[in-house]
Amino acid sequence: MAMSPSEYDAWYTTQRGKWIGEEEYHLIASMLAPRPNETMLDVGCGTGYFTRKFAADAVVKSIVGTDVNLDMLRFAAEHSPESVLFVAADARNLPFPNKSFDLVFSIAVLCFIPQEKAALHEMIRVARRKLVLGLLNRRSMLYFQRGRHGGKGGYRGAHWHTPREALQLFHGLKQGEVEWRTIIVLPNENKRWKQKTEARLRRWFPGRGAFLAVSATT
Repeated sequence: MAMSPSEYDAWYTTQRGKWIGEEEYHLIASMLAPRPNETMLDVGCGTGYFTRKFAADAVVKSIVGTDVNLDMLRFAAEHSPESVLFVAADARNLPFPNKSFDLVFSIAVLCFIPQEKAALHEMIRVARRKLVLGLLNRRSMLYFQRGRHGGKGGYRGAHWHTPREALQLFHGLKQGEVEWRTIIVLPNENKRWKQKTEARLRRWFPGRGAFLAVSATT
């Protein structure tokens, strides 16, 4: 049974969810490197967790969130500042002109879209400066715990990418430099002392984090 928007969003208030959410947000922000007065698009925003974070913390002029799930969008709009605009849209057919946004990001959306290349093409089309994707890493501990044999829980049906596969997504598309990073090596640990070892684990096990972020200049 699918989680309701409130149940989904509540995960980010748990000890583990808050830690993972913050780690992912800071990685995305560092790769996007927002500049004053830029515009931003969150493709597949869900309940708007990352949309709200950027609206509150970043220096961008405006931010728009899109999703196909109307219940998620309604929740996002009800829990976000009025300045944030939410639009019902499929990632494979974004209703925006070319180069509409300086920055575009999309977290764990391509993992659930069979036509991932079409969605990526659309994101590159509307991005003026940079795009960042958040993906699930098949070279991670989390994959062996929750991703194999079709996946468990919220990971059921998800496609997990290796870093190499993530880079190959961009082959043949019009974009500039592409780079990738991973974080959250021990995704299921609640104990704070284990979370504090994350930086060390990233050095010991490069490319093994559960969250795989890929950035491309456009």
